Amino acid sequence: MSKRPSLHDIAVSTGVSVSTVSLVLNDRPGISTQTRSRVLEAAAKLGYELTPSVQNQQTSNTIGLLIEQGSMHALLDIFYGDIIRGFQTEAQRLGYQVLLHMYDRHNEGLDAIQSNLAERVQGLIIANDGDITPEMVVQLEDANIPLVLIENHVEGHRLPSILGDNFTAGYTVMRHLLALGHRDIAILRGPGKYSSLVDRLHGCLAAAAESALTIPEQFLPPPVVEHPQKGYMQMKRILALPQKPTAVVAISDKTAFGAMSAICETGLSIPDDIAIVSIDNVADSLYTHPPLTTYHIPKRDMGVLAMQRLHRIIQGEAEIAVKSVVYGELIVRESCGALH
Repeated sequence: MSKRPSLHDIAVSTGVSVSTVSLVLNDRPGISTQTRSRVLEAAAKLGYELTPSVQNQQTSNTIGLLIEQGSMHALLDIFYGDIIRGFQTEAQRLGYQVLLHMYDRHNEGLDAIQSNLAERVQGLIIANDGDITPEMVVQLEDANIPLVLIENHVEGHRLPSILGDNFTAGYTVMRHLLALGHRDIAILRGPGKYSSLVDRLHGCLAAAAESALTIPEQFLPPPVVEHPQKGYMQMKRILALPQKPTAVVAISDKTAFGAMSAICETGLSIPDDIAIVSIDNVADSLYTHPPLTTYHIPKRDMGVLAMQRLHRIIQGEAEIAVKSVVYGELIVRESCGALH
């Protein structure tokens, strides 16, 4: 018996992507009349049996979530857990199921993502960047998959994006320390492949520059690659210096947790010896010793907004591609000394 032709066979025959073939066979919007006709004609010639009821049952209510493998701990734990919970709750409310795909740059390429997702989902959320490069996002855009980005944007491409107010977050926490009289301030920065963390660092440096403050290189330690306790290792490096800072900006709450452990381990007091502020406002930030001053990023709301936007695109509603920045706020607690 001859093998039943696949979506890949149709894609090769017509010179379009597998995802485009899937969209045509499932009667989804966003495909030109000419391309649609060509795909349907090729499907008929190859003997592909069109079974819309089965196809729709598999794909009409499934949304893909793409995130890099390295962020899995965050999905289940600190920052991205709240984003995904908001996204998942809204998806269920709208009648969708969520298919999670963890991208492992060591073991798969973009072709694997397209073949694993294109035939199975109506739309795709990409959360974060990092190992998911701008080139990958552009190729997924070119495949005509309805797409919304969270904490990610690609310069020169008008893709719908939901972002935290990361520059303002960095600017605000640095201004807060400056207002408390600190001048010897260290910054525990994050990996440069994450645009959200780079924006936070730029905000910190902008606030420092406004006050004619230059952060010395030794107070800007790079993150330790492939280490689960980056903040701890960065802070240990700073604490080994002959001159220590009076305050520290941690680029994320997780980084702050490690830094606080290193400070306490050295026998120093927070905030009396070293004040610390951070960004994220994850649940655990309220329960550190002392409680952590941090900038609140409304993570759950970002997930909800992304799902709502993707739903409108899938429904074929007129949608202007907008890079939306969600407001946050500074949460002042004891770790910076402002409440003393």
